[in-house]
Amino acid sequence: MSDSTTINRRGFLKLSGGSGVAAAATLVPFTSANAQTSPADPSKTTLDYPSKAVTAAQKLTVEAPLSFSYPDERSPCTAIKLGSPVPGGVGPDRDIVAYSTLCTHMGCPTIYDNNTKTFKCPCHFSEFDAEKAGQMICGQATENLPRVLLRYDEATDTVSAVGVDGLIYGRQANII
Repeated sequence: MSDSTTINRRGFLKLSGGSGVAAAATLVPFTSANAQTSPADPSKTTLDYPSKAVTAAQKLTVEAPLSFSYPDERSPCTAIKLGSPVPGGVGPDRDIVAYSTLCTHMGCPTIYDNNTKTFKCPCHFSEFDAEKAGQMICGQATENLPRVLLRYDEATDTVSAVGVDGLIYGRQANII
């Protein structure tokens, strides 16, 4: 090709008067609006969490944390019976809480310590307080441990996971 027939991006925009950009901008909303198969609630900013039965409250003991996954199988969590009522606790004694076990620093799996009632990260030594909504105590983490929101059904003695307070490590959104 000769120099008279080649054109760069700036030249193209000058020649088209910017109409190429305007046309592209108008096509994007048009195609994305047509791609929706069902009407979406424009006021909704988050997706609904599934409700998942975790265990019967009577099966939990202070010495034995229970592992489960929530909101999906790639999200390891631990439910704990602390032995004394805590803010956000559920169950007959309001002492059952649950947390994601992925450290908020780099996603290493944390380990619950019954003696201190904390989650400890063996990778970079962050610690999180299970009695205070997963508050970060020390270490490299800058965010609290995500707390799994629980609901207790007295009639069936069932503890269910119903949401997550905080962002699970490695995700842009907890519900994918």
